[in-house]
Amino acid sequence: MAAFEEFGVLPELSKAIDELEWTLPTDIQAESIPLILGGGDILMAAETGSGKTAAFCLPIIQIVWETLKDIQSGKALKSASKVSPPWTMSTHDRGAALAVAPDGLRVQSREQKEWHGVRCTRGISSGKWGFEALVTDEGLCRVGWSTLKASLDLGTDRFGWGFGGTGKKSHNKQFTDYGEAFGKNDVITCLVDFDKGEIKFMKNGVDFGVAFTNVNPKEPIFPAVVLKNAEMAFNFGEKPFKHSLPDKFLPLISAAKDTVAMNTNAQGCSSGEGVVKISNNAPQAVIIEPSRELAEQTSNQIKLFKKYLENPAIRELLVIGGINIKEQISVLQNQGADIIVGTPGRLEDLIQGGYLSLSNCRFFVLDEADGLLKQGYTDLIERLHRQMPKVTADGKRLQMIVCSATLHAFEVKKLAEKLMHFPTWVDLKGEDAVPETVHHVVVNVDPQNDRTWQNLKRHILTDGVHQQDNVRPGNNSPETLSEAVKILKGEYVIRAIDVHEMDRAIIFCRTKLDCDNLEKYMKQIDRRHYSCVCLHGDRKPNERKSNLDTFKRNEVKFLICTDVAARGIDITGLPFMINVTLPDEKSNYVHRIGRVGRAERMGLAISLVSTVPEKVWYHGEWCKSRGKNCWNTNLTTQGGCCIWYNEPQYLADIEEHLNVTIQQIDADLKVPHDEFDGKVVYGQKRQNSGSSYQNHTSQMAPIVKDLTQLESQAQILYLKRHLTKMARVA
Repeated sequence: MAAFEEFGVLPELSKAIDELEWTLPTDIQAESIPLILGGGDILMAAETGSGKTAAFCLPIIQIVWETLKDIQSGKALKSASKVSPPWTMSTHDRGAALAVAPDGLRVQSREQKEWHGVRCTRGISSGKWGFEALVTDEGLCRVGWSTLKASLDLGTDRFGWGFGGTGKKSHNKQFTDYGEAFGKNDVITCLVDFDKGEIKFMKNGVDFGVAFTNVNPKEPIFPAVVLKNAEMAFNFGEKPFKHSLPDKFLPLISAAKDTVAMNTNAQGCSSGEGVVKISNNAPQAVIIEPSRELAEQTSNQIKLFKKYLENPAIRELLVIGGINIKEQISVLQNQGADIIVGTPGRLEDLIQGGYLSLSNCRFFVLDEADGLLKQGYTDLIERLHRQMPKVTADGKRLQMIVCSATLHAFEVKKLAEKLMHFPTWVDLKGEDAVPETVHHVVVNVDPQNDRTWQNLKRHILTDGVHQQDNVRPGNNSPETLSEAVKILKGEYVIRAIDVHEMDRAIIFCRTKLDCDNLEKYMKQIDRRHYSCVCLHGDRKPNERKSNLDTFKRNEVKFLICTDVAARGIDITGLPFMINVTLPDEKSNYVHRIGRVGRAERMGLAISLVSTVPEKVWYHGEWCKSRGKNCWNTNLTTQGGCCIWYNEPQYLADIEEHLNVTIQQIDADLKVPHDEFDGKVVYGQKRQNSGSSYQNHTSQMAPIVKDLTQLESQAQILYLKRHLTKMARVA
């Protein structure tokens, strides 16, 4: 049996893994895969490059495929389909702060700032039907109809039609006057006529006329309501209506063949003739990544893993910006998707437009969670979570998986407490740590001792923060020394490449402008010897993808980037990394240097640290263009967009955070190999000869010998006692 199969992984997945030459599961995979297959929520923390992506992708792919297989064979939801559910509001398909009474006919939300909605357990697809909604307490409410594709915030997309207490009808974010306002003790009758494709409403028996026309969703619609600090009760026909229905309209409870049960069709499924089919736009898994590059990488991994899973085939869809949204909409509407991998912005666009439904979501994955939260996506994550059913129709609970190389952040822990269900911590790393396969060093850039910057005939183009300062050689002002640091750092990058004969490295800069300037400088010196490409937010998506692919294919030697590439980008065997400027976020240091030393291969990370303060750009919320064509070189304290950057302090913070003292090397940038555990070749695995395993074996030999003797003594003692006992019995 293959190693991964021992953890419950399907043989087809194991076969694909074997082709990737993964001999054994990593620690994080061995711990996490069985837990996810077992149905639990997981908080996953491990060193960068430890295999976290496979740790959550493999079990998700397996469960999604098994679910599709059950549906295909007719096994899915058989028990649920045996008993037709009553007309009640669903305890599954509802907002997080919305309560449903035990009888399912009264709902309440006491959240004063947010809307929370709920749908009925049953829907209809033809005929003329109506139900009553009674406002039982003051508050804001909208009541009406929606499909399973609709957001629970009724009337805010093209799959929901609502009538609100302010006297407005709502559909697809359009709120227009209709009828009149209503409040406590008012009865709203909601009517749908599939023959005419019309929806209308009544208040206390007064018919307000047609509210919506051309209502032809081509799928069942369900009674729905959304509340803000309000309460409503419903009558689907269990008792006489307070006000008569128009001619030929019937109460919902009398519906028979024209009804569809949500429990039978599951969240986001449709049923017919006993067959269960998942809607195209209702995936079973949603994986959110903080960057396009990381989303593409995860999507590509899924393609490799699912290679031998057939009949049915798993459909994955990459949902990121930079790709025409119409193409993604077309895939959702026609081919469909079982697993969505995407970035937050594009996901939200598709969900708000009603093109992507979360009603069938079984897995919610936040990869690089701390990065997502730092980018300001906390509210979006919580909104998406509220739209996901917490329990599927077949009794399976929503599983949430949160992973990152730096999981121990207050924001992440707070999110986990709020959204996750008794999560299991798979913490193989603790607080941030640097893998043993990474040698990381710093070199001081001291413009007061290294005066070569004064005589350089050709040097890097700097960022322009000192364009209005009196900067000149011989002037030791802070501004002159700051400009000197920028020049020297360009020289030190070239020196590091030459000294270590680097033919492959990632170079991290602080700003997009710094990246562009370094790229121009390296091409200016020797376009072929220092071949490079850039990766940052101002480059167009197609260019970013092309540049990353070019670097991965070894067509250029160096990738110059901002922190957009610091998280999760996996480039096997990368030997070198250079920090032109230290990051001000301690965790980003770990992510950056974690680009090397992956897959047990050795890596060298060099950080250039200025000994003097360096003036840099800092475009905050006050900057109208957020840095685009901004040249306000005043300090932020003076209404400008610049700050003084104190790298020695950032270095001290990083060392304190990691609880290490990072080795300093001289300005010649030579790294003495004997300072580390044996000689290494960066980019290759450490050889076993002369260390490691042999030393470990020799150290353990005496202990193993003692254990052998103890085992022998224990067995002899047992036999003596056993023989004595037998003699007594005899």
